[in-house]
Amino acid sequence: MGTRKKVHAFVRVKPTDDFAHEMIKYGDDNKTIDIHLKKNTQRGVVNNQQTDWSFKLDGVLHDASQDLVYETVGKDVVSQALNGYNGTIMCYGQTGAGKTYTMTGATENYKHRGILPRALQQVFKMIEERPTQAITVRVSYLEIYNESLFDLLSTLPYVGPSVTPVTIVESPQGVFIKGLSVHLTSQEEDAFSLLFEGETNRIIASHTMNKNSSRSHCIFTIYVEAHSRTLSDEKYITSKINLVDLAGSERLGKSRSEGRVLKEATYINKSLSFLEQAIIALGDQKRDHIPFRQCKLTHALKDSLGGNCNMVLVTNIYGEASQLEETLSSLRFASRMKLVTTEPAINEKYDAERMVKNLEKEVALLKQELAIHDSLANRTLVNYDPMDEIQIAEINSQVRRYLEGTLDEIDIINLRQIQEVFNQFRVVLSQQEQEVESTLRRKYTLIDKNDFAAISAVQKAGLVDDDGHLVGEPDGQGFGLGVAPFSTRPGKKSKSKKMFKEQLSSLARKEGASSPVSGKDLDASTSKTQLTPSSKDGDVKDMLLQDRETSSIEPLASESPKEELRAPRPSTPPTKPVAFEDFKNERGSEINRIFKENKSILNERRKRASETTQRINAIKREIDMTKEALNFNKSLREKQGEYENKGLMIIDEEEFLLILKLKDLKKQYRTEYQDLQDLRAEIQYCQHLVDQCRHRLLMEFDIWYNESFFVPEDLQAALKPGGSIRPGMMPLSRIVSLGEDDQDRFSRLQQTMLPEGPDSVSFYNAKVKTEQKHNYLKTMMGLQQTHRK
Repeated sequence: MGTRKKVHAFVRVKPTDDFAHEMIKYGDDNKTIDIHLKKNTQRGVVNNQQTDWSFKLDGVLHDASQDLVYETVGKDVVSQALNGYNGTIMCYGQTGAGKTYTMTGATENYKHRGILPRALQQVFKMIEERPTQAITVRVSYLEIYNESLFDLLSTLPYVGPSVTPVTIVESPQGVFIKGLSVHLTSQEEDAFSLLFEGETNRIIASHTMNKNSSRSHCIFTIYVEAHSRTLSDEKYITSKINLVDLAGSERLGKSRSEGRVLKEATYINKSLSFLEQAIIALGDQKRDHIPFRQCKLTHALKDSLGGNCNMVLVTNIYGEASQLEETLSSLRFASRMKLVTTEPAINEKYDAERMVKNLEKEVALLKQELAIHDSLANRTLVNYDPMDEIQIAEINSQVRRYLEGTLDEIDIINLRQIQEVFNQFRVVLSQQEQEVESTLRRKYTLIDKNDFAAISAVQKAGLVDDDGHLVGEPDGQGFGLGVAPFSTRPGKKSKSKKMFKEQLSSLARKEGASSPVSGKDLDASTSKTQLTPSSKDGDVKDMLLQDRETSSIEPLASESPKEELRAPRPSTPPTKPVAFEDFKNERGSEINRIFKENKSILNERRKRASETTQRINAIKREIDMTKEALNFNKSLREKQGEYENKGLMIIDEEEFLLILKLKDLKKQYRTEYQDLQDLRAEIQYCQHLVDQCRHRLLMEFDIWYNESFFVPEDLQAALKPGGSIRPGMMPLSRIVSLGEDDQDRFSRLQQTMLPEGPDSVSFYNAKVKTEQKHNYLKTMMGLQQTHRK
């Protein structure tokens, strides 16, 4: 583990025209802030009110730009994250003090961007500066609103709503958020798009202190994983950067919030209070228990607060006299946070695949060393590889000759040969036991004493006396006792044996699995069981996996040797129904086959679901009838008088059987209902596959129809496999115009003419794409509402 270090705490003062110069003063070292409060004269002559406070922090950011804030607060944390150290940057303060501006900044202006977008830029710049490492970056965005967890990136089309709720789970590796989507970002622009997508989903509200007040805590996490491009290095490092924007605390007496805003403020103040309690406990060295689980915020930040992490706190305060009480509260929190110590350490892991390759390489080198050692010791033809079948057969022959006495000793070459010799001794012993048993079975009929079915058959055949002992069974003194039945007298032996075998086989047919079977029958029954599917569906996951493999829709190759000899294009295009039939038989045959298979599977599942529903209804009717019979017996028992024995109710046999029957029926009902639920899940999945196949079939048909009958023949070569244009990837109206379009020209001008330089291109591109997406969604929702009206 690494050395312990204290949390860094900074204060950022919000610029204001009404700054309280007489009450707030800064030290010359730019790390001290002094607060002076005038005494309240209404308390009388004896007034012990404290009027002066002095707070020593790691830095005071007054009238500081966004660039200076990031250089002071975030740059070192991000750079150490790429070396394997976890990092956390947290913004704390009252409502409207500038926490969100410090963390996110103004997304409309590139210069005013905050810590979060600057951290993303620094991560990708450092990746470019490290060509010897393969670094992957993933991001997630979590919101804690009214003690509930929400994924701010769940609105993306490829994510969709999560089936499992977002919850906090603890593991030996630390705390992680189950159900939170994590997104791979290979470019800076993709990371900015995810950031802007999450920002648009945050919950904000109008407040007396801030027009756009954040009403939730948000945690943006950057996951970094760095592998060495050198194959011999199996170590790799992982780290994560938590960028926390806390909701603002407020005094309800001042803000006078009402309704939903009041409820949100109550949850916010409660969670911040629990956060402060956890900070106080972490700063006290005598405390054994830290109350992390009091709220979702402290539980989610358990690894960051006093754990394996570089922690930095930015406390945002007002500089006005009217907000001096809240400013004092925020500064107290910052001073308590400085007492907390963390223990950052590099997160090193090992790549299993690379370790195997390195170990294989090391084994090969050791074999070479052994070969040199054997040659120096005059030991030739020593093989250290695993033994093949010929060598194993030779060792088996040596063992047999050694047991027979024809071989005096077995030569020892290496450790593998010693192990194989012992193994062959075990094989020979097992074979001899089987030979002895088969010899006994040929001469005698062996019966297991625990097999009651066989014993009853023997008794019926008259081969056992009245006491259950076999004829001729030793009595412990070397003699056989018992009375021989008439069927076992001389001259009747073969007949009695035949009769016994017939009765034993007939009894085995009746008893089924209870009677013994031969090895051949057992193998046959086992193979039959493996090949024959059960009457029920079995495991749903296996069936779904099989269906997915059957119905997976991969891009189909349209290459065909007959394409060169196709008929010339007709002067008039055929009608779409006729062309669709031709398409299903030619280019779309594979998709059509998959579509039919999926549809048949869907119909079969629906049929089974209908049968299961009928069985459930029948069981339900029988349950109702049984309940009515039980109620009738109960009422009859109450009329006749109830009998008790030692406090227990006495019921008759009929009522007892009805209770057992009801219990069995309920068990059957639950089993059938579970099967029905599984079938419904399969039907839903199969329906999705059928719809997907139908959509794919129609889309491929439209592409084929347009390209076959409307694209000029001189451009057909470009659409063939290996051409410069992939089928279906370009609209028909633009198939003949492949020059630079307006978007290409705009992108080229954007990279050269932006005032902030080329570094801002990714920022603005992500912003424009996010705005276009949300404008499109708003337009579509408006059209849907218009259609409904």
